[in-house]
Amino acid sequence: MTEQTVVSDTGAEGKPDAAVVRDALGVGIAVGLSGFAFGVTSAGSGLTLAQTCALSLLVFTGASQFALVGALAAGGNPLTAAAGAFFLGVRNAFYGLRLSQLLALPRAVRPFAAQWVIDETTAVALAQPTRRGVRIGFTVTGLTLYVLWNLTTLLGALGAEAIGDTAAWGLDAAGPAVFLALLAPMLRTVTERATAALAVLLGLGLLPVLPAGVPVLVAALAAPAVLWARGRRESGDGRTTAPEEER
Repeated sequence: MTEQTVVSDTGAEGKPDAAVVRDALGVGIAVGLSGFAFGVTSAGSGLTLAQTCALSLLVFTGASQFALVGALAAGGNPLTAAAGAFFLGVRNAFYGLRLSQLLALPRAVRPFAAQWVIDETTAVALAQPTRRGVRIGFTVTGLTLYVLWNLTTLLGALGAEAIGDTAAWGLDAAGPAVFLALLAPMLRTVTERATAALAVLLGLGLLPVLPAGVPVLVAALAAPAVLWARGRRESGDGRTTAPEEER
């Protein structure tokens, strides 16, 4: 797929609009329903109904929201919990750099569109071969997911008392599981897989010895560590670059 095809405005080489909408709705509905799990988990962690709903309305990035309430539930410092959630959310800024080129939205619309730059909208948008498809996929996924996520967050928080212990139902793992399911297919190179594996080892290995919220911050060091190791290996081999298939 060439860059010219990706940014084409004609849509002649892309999927039919109905197919793009169908795919976007599928992702939006499937992931949006997990907002119920967040609402229950957040309320069970001690946050009020208003605080829980505000997180979904304003933060709107599931992995960061679950990380925040999970750290608070484990007794972590609020500042540490917020820092961990922030670093998880930083990835959306990099998504935005790519999507800004593909969407090419008017300046007045960009601040509003930025709220919807998350894993799911990025995945659907990047799967489209034309600019029209990118815009439709991004918009439909973002709108569906935003509305449904916030609605199910509210319902989950309201029904938290009736459900009881979230750990017994496994609802506290629903959000991270969805995030990992979306992330896994994107790990296509050796470097990406090594980074993910090291991050998991750091996060889980340090969980018993560090305060809640800190392991996820340390796990962020996986990326520079793997890149440094790859650079040393390439220098030792006398290479400056490596084919993408080997990375």
